[in-house]
Amino acid sequence: MPKINGNEIRPGNVLEHDGHLWSAVKVDHVKPGKGGAFAQVELKNLRNGSKLNERFRSADKVERVRLEQKDQQFLYETDGRLVFMDTESYEQVELDADILGERRPFLQDGMMVVVEYHEAEALNATLPQKVTCRIAETEAVVKGQTASKSFKPAVLDNGVRVMVPPFVGPDEDIIVNTETMEYAERA
Repeated sequence: MPKINGNEIRPGNVLEHDGHLWSAVKVDHVKPGKGGAFAQVELKNLRNGSKLNERFRSADKVERVRLEQKDQQFLYETDGRLVFMDTESYEQVELDADILGERRPFLQDGMMVVVEYHEAEALNATLPQKVTCRIAETEAVVKGQTASKSFKPAVLDNGVRVMVPPFVGPDEDIIVNTETMEYAERA
């Protein structure tokens, strides 16, 4: 595995640190008035979800881990576990439902998801960047309000609240960006 300097850590990097696999969630590069620059990194343990704040100097060497990514199909949820299937080998793998966090409502039956593996152990799942959802309820359009860049609240069929343009009404399909959890476009 390649070693990188402490100042080369970026959000999303997977690192091996203190014998565990960590994902860099947030990275702040700090240049104090006295002393050398360092990177203040918020790490999340990929196995148990615990968090750690660590300080890396540019001279520190960190092991960067490359995860193997496989497209897999979501089958069902059982007892707080999500079951995914490899469409080529038909092998099934279970992941904790908490791994998706607040994006969990966007997971739909049969959806293709990228599952990340480290040495045959499934660690993480990533949803597609854009997902089609149906609007369950929203406010009526006020005449003359469509010209401005105003947005109105809407509730999707999965219970998530998003802001949508005034021309979008109930029972319409829209595309939502799962990374920002915002309206992207009409479907």
